[in-house]
Amino acid sequence: MTEISESGSQRILTGVRPTGPLHLGHYVGALENWVKLQSDYECFFLIADYQVSDHAEDLPRVRQSVLDVALDWLAVGLEPEKCHFVVESSVPEHAELTTWLSWWTPLGMLQRNPTLKAELSEIESSSSKRSAPLAFFNYPMMQVANILMPKAHLVPTGEDQQPHIEMSREIARKFNTIAGRDIFPEPQGLIGRVGRLVGTDGQAKMSKSLNNAIFIGDSPEDVNKKVRRMFTDPNRIHATDPGTVEGNPVFIYHDAFNPNQDQVDDLKQRYRTGKVGDVEVKDLLSEAINSFLQPFHERRRKFTANTDLVSDALQSGSRYARSVAQETMSDVRDALQINYFK
Repeated sequence: MTEISESGSQRILTGVRPTGPLHLGHYVGALENWVKLQSDYECFFLIADYQVSDHAEDLPRVRQSVLDVALDWLAVGLEPEKCHFVVESSVPEHAELTTWLSWWTPLGMLQRNPTLKAELSEIESSSSKRSAPLAFFNYPMMQVANILMPKAHLVPTGEDQQPHIEMSREIARKFNTIAGRDIFPEPQGLIGRVGRLVGTDGQAKMSKSLNNAIFIGDSPEDVNKKVRRMFTDPNRIHATDPGTVEGNPVFIYHDAFNPNQDQVDDLKQRYRTGKVGDVEVKDLLSEAINSFLQPFHERRRKFTANTDLVSDALQSGSRYARSVAQETMSDVRDALQINYFK
């Protein structure tokens, strides 16, 4: 079943956790697609503040991050006139649906989730030696509720989030069977043109917590510093040594952000034959990334100077999302025959 909105468009739900500003990995893995899709679908872009229990000791950071995320969304070209910016906690029905869905979701399904396992390992190995709060273990369940709440057909996201999409499909099927009718469509995932952008350290995906990210709001000076520190071919000692391009973070970024294909091809050819140094390759990469980010910075300054526009986008989007959520929850309660006072 495909849910069609009142406007006649299929629905999209996707979002991010507010743990800080967004980076280039977010852009190529998700945001770039979102901007393209906002004109053709009814889009719900969610700031998942219920799901940052691992940052409970720093609520001011969470509050600031909600605004930072919204600013970055506006900067890259998401338009509140075309889509809905939603703050998760402003739609408490998300928590209600999470509770009902968890009745029929075995714990083992959550424990097998690779993203949850990786993040749990990161928490337990941190220098603070803190324990993960109870809410952390339920956030994959809440992600499912987020996706199913607007009866979304499509979920544009990064490659690492595909297990969440599959879990959403499985739970939607199970709930529809219990309900005896199709309440929820089975959502499909859509991966961006770069499924996973390696971090500047070359060791993992780009991540705020690993300090290997270039942020959408980074100044040209910050970009230059980060690119200069980027890993390249570890076996290449001198500029005259032949180097490896495949898997080399600097060239991965050139492919992603440098529109001058002739220049990229020339750099690759000279790198392989030991006729170009890392300094030139990195300087041209810095130039390409800064040129790529410039229009984002200009739009961000406009909204930073008028934060009422940001607040209005969040409030109006959340208000509309709640009206949709109330309709969904009425369907869920009817299906479960728990609409006691209807």
